[in-house]
Amino acid sequence: MSESKNQGPALPTEIKALSFEKALHELESIVRGLEEGQSSLEESINSYERGSMLKQHCDLKLKEARLKIDKITTVNPQGDPKLEPFTAD
Repeated sequence: MSESKNQGPALPTEIKALSFEKALHELESIVRGLEEGQSSLEESINSYERGSMLKQHCDLKLKEARLKIDKITTVNPQGDPKLEPFTAD
């Protein structure tokens, strides 16, 4: 798997395709299952790995959402904020 500087392993396409809400719901379900401790060691490891990827996906989705929000760059003399829309590189 290829790794980005700050993003860890590349995410599988099927995880990238999930909405934030669906990924978070699945992550919560995995956490509950791990907390119950009823799975075998191998199942727990697989669940943990998937949960880690889902968390990474949710973090990226939140970061993207924050970047899409217009950022306040300066305030003009009248006290009104000057907005600069996010532009992706």
